[in-house]
Amino acid sequence: MSACATPRPSGSPSERPTDADSSRPSGNAGRSAPSAPASSSRPGGRLRRPLRGSGPDGARTADLSASVSVFLIALPLSLGIALATGAPLQAGLVAAAVGGIVAGRFGGAPLQVSGPAAGLTVVVAELIHHYGWRTTCAITVLAGLAQLGLSALRTARSALMVSPAIVHGMIAGIGVTIALAQLHIVLGGSPESSAVANVLALPGQLADPHPAALTVGAVTVAVVLLWPRLRGRAGELTRRVFPAALAAVALSTALAALAGLRLPRVDLPSWHSHALPSLPDGPVLGLLAAVLTVTLVAGVESLLSAMASDKLAVARTLPEHLSGVRIPRADLDRELRGQGLANMVSGALGGLPVTGVAVRTAANIQAGAVSRNSTILHGIWVLLASGLLVGLLELIPLAALAALVMVVGVQMVKIVHIRSVTRHREVLVYAATTAGVVLLGVLEGVGIGVVVAVALALHRLARTRIVCEIPEGGGPDGAGSVHRVRVRGQLTFLAVPRLSRVLGQVPEGSRVVVELDGSFTDHAAYETLRDWETSHTAHGGSVEITGRSAPCVQEPPASHGCAPWRPWRNHQCTRPHPGEGSGGFPVGSQLLGGLSNFQRTTAPLVREELARLAREGQRPSQLFIACADSRLVTSMITSSGPGDLFTVRNVGNLVPPPGAEASDDSVAAAIEYAVEVLRVESITVCGHSGCGAMQTLHDSGPGGGALSPGTPLGRWLTHGRPSVERLAARRGSPPRPGRQHHVPRTAVPGIARTPAAEPREADELEALCLANVVQQLDHLRAHPCVARRLSEGSLELHGMYFHVGEAQAYVLDEPGNGNGGGAPVFAPVHPGAAVA
Repeated sequence: MSACATPRPSGSPSERPTDADSSRPSGNAGRSAPSAPASSSRPGGRLRRPLRGSGPDGARTADLSASVSVFLIALPLSLGIALATGAPLQAGLVAAAVGGIVAGRFGGAPLQVSGPAAGLTVVVAELIHHYGWRTTCAITVLAGLAQLGLSALRTARSALMVSPAIVHGMIAGIGVTIALAQLHIVLGGSPESSAVANVLALPGQLADPHPAALTVGAVTVAVVLLWPRLRGRAGELTRRVFPAALAAVALSTALAALAGLRLPRVDLPSWHSHALPSLPDGPVLGLLAAVLTVTLVAGVESLLSAMASDKLAVARTLPEHLSGVRIPRADLDRELRGQGLANMVSGALGGLPVTGVAVRTAANIQAGAVSRNSTILHGIWVLLASGLLVGLLELIPLAALAALVMVVGVQMVKIVHIRSVTRHREVLVYAATTAGVVLLGVLEGVGIGVVVAVALALHRLARTRIVCEIPEGGGPDGAGSVHRVRVRGQLTFLAVPRLSRVLGQVPEGSRVVVELDGSFTDHAAYETLRDWETSHTAHGGSVEITGRSAPCVQEPPASHGCAPWRPWRNHQCTRPHPGEGSGGFPVGSQLLGGLSNFQRTTAPLVREELARLAREGQRPSQLFIACADSRLVTSMITSSGPGDLFTVRNVGNLVPPPGAEASDDSVAAAIEYAVEVLRVESITVCGHSGCGAMQTLHDSGPGGGALSPGTPLGRWLTHGRPSVERLAARRGSPPRPGRQHHVPRTAVPGIARTPAAEPREADELEALCLANVVQQLDHLRAHPCVARRLSEGSLELHGMYFHVGEAQAYVLDEPGNGNGGGAPVFAPVHPGAAVA
């Protein structure tokens, strides 16, 4: 198999959804796996699905407490975001309630909190400025419909292919725009229509601030920044009961009321005059661009927040009484569908666009939420507050909300994001996106970021640095020294001329180490390196290729060497070079050569998977009992990998029955360990054609005359005598030793063949090999641990036969399993056959 093909790791049980609430399709749909007893504590056992509804009282209490915390954060922020967009303040409350109830109920991320988000502030403000509020509501409805269409096409993960540098730059640009606009309100003025206009008007605003608004804004900012620094148990309790946003708005409102400051305050008109959407009015292309902008920005922000919620939920530690609760991973397509429904409802009710909000989602998880009930309850609290707390909300100064949103905007420019893009050399993409959003708008800024990201990727792909280093102390022509050819960057056809020029400078007969730093090597570069390596080696030199791309370049070509599934015997590629013998192996050992080939080509590909198995322990689902014949490669014929099979191999794939004379405890111990400790789900006995053990039994005759009971092999093969007797009983007369009887396979007594099998005649040795598989299954059923699991219905036994010469596998279909009874049938396995 190609060394460049990354092995597909088996999904561990911990990676699968464990809650029926997740709508993602399962690969085991339609099948029910046997479940282990709840009290099982076997080492390396599978993670068992917790009982649904475990600890309902504790879960309900946790969700209720978390919903109140999120509500206290969402209420002031929703009003502030509505103020920043220029929309009616009630629109923020509508979006918060709909986001909690609708998106919380139908979304795919159970712990994500949705509502009006700062990330859409600039977009919505531009829409209101150009089209008016009622048309903006209609655009929100159409954007929700577009999100529903995208979810039906299952394109949610496609939105995540946008570079994180672009996303972070877009968020930073929006944050700068928000902060500049809200700063004018904090200073007692009114924001301009664009970020550039706000910057130009800022000096005049700073020269003539409004003292009352500035005081309220300063108090709000101070509380927001200092509230998380409260220390001690009392401080922790205070922060938990009163989140920073609520405390800041409450204190600044109390200050304004007690001091009698004359300031603009929240004005919530009667719900009877609440504006609802109207038919879109404006140029069609402009409206389509507006719908596309809201769809993409809201969708990407929601999906990123949903993925972040998975990480936060995994990282936290739940209390002991909630340890059995399992939260399913986010279903992104379902989440996009829930966001679409929420936007349609919010727009239809005159609310702001809805998106997943990372800040409120993090607060929800940190507050201990364990299900979507917390999100839904928070929406209900917002809905009740908008009807019952109108008088209280109208006491809030607009300067306090503006200061709160201004702090949120500044915090959207995250230092950790700047460090991340700098470390990955994408700061240019980040800066271009941020500047584009601030100067031109969100959609234009994202477009600029995409163009810069593509240009940077092409530049990196084309820019490759290739140097040759010759250490001092070599001969006059460099021979005798180790030449190091260092390749920095991706190795593509564009770099082939430089690569050929540098390789041409290496003296013949020298030792060369080629270091490939890039992660990609295309076909042209591969051929160039392989041709030069072949030529250099033919002239007495040696070449070693290292680095991330080494496995792909080191793969032998298909014309010779170890091409996939060529005969393994005497493989030249596994023979070490002269002088490489070590570790007790003789020079030229094929085994040592194979180990070296594994370390060079396979180990880098499987190291991560083996490290996972080392951490988690073995969890095989099958016990595979096969013959020790060197031609039977179990991993190849079963397409299995590390951790899949618990394999027992012996001469003749024999299973000594319990209590048998001259019994061998090693096989019984392996069976007991697999059945009782590893809790395997099935046991397969695999025989094969041309089995030497069966040949010996066949030649010895029914009495076993050719066997020497005094030798270990003779004593072991006595466990195969029942197979000979089984075949003889089926025929009605014992076979003559040493004589082969050619009969059609369908006529072999006790071993029937399906019509699909090739009607080729088989000799008595093959009949004995087939009978041996059936007999060893009977021996298996006699073991107490196997019999108990079979009676429970949690274990299955399977028979298998592999014809080595034909590379054809057959599986045993026991009588009564749909074949009409009678003798067991070995049915051939065809390519593409469904797995039961």
